[in-house]
Amino acid sequence: MKVYTYSEARQRLASLLDQSRREGKVQIRRRDGQVFVLQPVATLGSPLDVPAVKANLRPGELGDLIREGRESADRFWDDTLPNGRMRPARPKRRRRDP
Repeated sequence: MKVYTYSEARQRLASLLDQSRREGKVQIRRRDGQVFVLQPVATLGSPLDVPAVKANLRPGELGDLIREGRESADRFWDDTLPNGRMRPARPKRRRRDP
């Protein structure tokens, strides 16, 4: 990694920023011997920031798929609690054959 003097860095700041983006780090040395590292900050994206998916759905088909998924998920819920509240259903135990 090349080390630049403060004067060089000041004159070439834009190119040093580009170089740090490409290589990860750039070192700058002051006249008194102190060395500093210039490096880009890693940007963290949202976990919800995902690429789009081309689905080729007909109009209204997405709503049908969501409704179907919700209806099939009802088997995982037990609605025997008072006041209409729901709780997860207990999984059925499988019998082991001896």
